[in-house]
Amino acid sequence: MVTMFIPLMKDLNFTWTELKATPRIELQGVATALSEFNVLHSYDGYNAKDIDEMAKDKPEVRDKYNTYLDKRRKYGLEKPSTSFDELR
Repeated sequence: MVTMFIPLMKDLNFTWTELKATPRIELQGVATALSEFNVLHSYDGYNAKDIDEMAKDKPEVRDKYNTYLDKRRKYGLEKPSTSFDELR
């Protein structure tokens, strides 16, 4: 529970009384939405070239970036690449 309460209090400015008054299912929904939001905006401002540079030192960055792109496509925030020039 603590791992759910702290992000809600920190990022969404929930107070302890609001947390106690909110039903558990709603708290889970808000926590899930916050997690989705964090993934959707985790690599804003980076392009594929930046990710290639970061992935040289930390290969797991590429997996996280692909998850970021998949979620953005899922919600219609990013169009899939359609030409070979965009894939380079």
